[in-house]
Amino acid sequence: MPSRPSIISVLATLGVVLAALWLGRSLWLNYMESPWTRDGRVRADVVAVAPDVAGQVVEVAVRDNQTVRKGDLLLRIDPARYRLAVDEARALLAARRASLAMREQNARRRLALDERVVSREDRDAAANAAAAAHAEYRRAQVRLAQAELDLARTRVLAPVDGYVTNLGVRPGDYARAGEAQLAVVDRHSYWVYGYFEETKLPLLAVGDPVEMQLMSGARLEGHVDSIARAIYDRDNPPSRELIADVNPTFNWVRLAQRVPVRIALDRVPDGVLLAAGITCTVIVKPRSRAPAAQAQ
Repeated sequence: MPSRPSIISVLATLGVVLAALWLGRSLWLNYMESPWTRDGRVRADVVAVAPDVAGQVVEVAVRDNQTVRKGDLLLRIDPARYRLAVDEARALLAARRASLAMREQNARRRLALDERVVSREDRDAAANAAAAAHAEYRRAQVRLAQAELDLARTRVLAPVDGYVTNLGVRPGDYARAGEAQLAVVDRHSYWVYGYFEETKLPLLAVGDPVEMQLMSGARLEGHVDSIARAIYDRDNPPSRELIADVNPTFNWVRLAQRVPVRIALDRVPDGVLLAAGITCTVIVKPRSRAPAAQAQ
């Protein structure tokens, strides 16, 4: 008959083994079936700021990583050439105004004269000349407005509230119209992209609450905003003729593809610094689904 200590040791060993199996199974199910991923990235809208006019940069009014508000001055293009263009447009407008007044006066004078003195053809010619002068006057007005707009655009302003990042422009640089000179991160646009395996997508739904943990330990709260509906198929790129270029090889080990899930941020604790590009763990907490919704 076995002694009591041996029975207790066997039972203890069996209990430890069962607990280890239960713990291992729980961890496996949590890892494989729970909707979470370590592959999360903080993202934000980055506005590439480019001047609308070309010229030498004479002032950079911000420094790297500075906080700016919408409408703040970022940099200034040399305005001398554009002031001259405004003066020229104003002079042209004055000349067109004088020409218009003269043409209209001539047209009125001919209209007042008797047909025996001025022919109908001369009257029509005077009226047409007045109409052409009016068109030229209007054209000069537009040209002045364009010159004034170009002068105003020598002041490059912040398009959004945000942060200047990776500032590289310096006074003396030559800025070309439409060529980005600096970037501003929109402070109101932060979100998180969680890259979930395709096997976990059935567990997700728009509106599900989400908890995110940054590598610094800070925890954020949000909800599923949307789920991407397409990812690039690297094994089947289109050919030059825009037909399928099928890869003749097939890997027997198939890895689950990762699909981007956009997470809107609902709460960011005070003092937490968000920077586009940092990583985080994303844990979705699915809400209870109604049977009808699950069937759909």
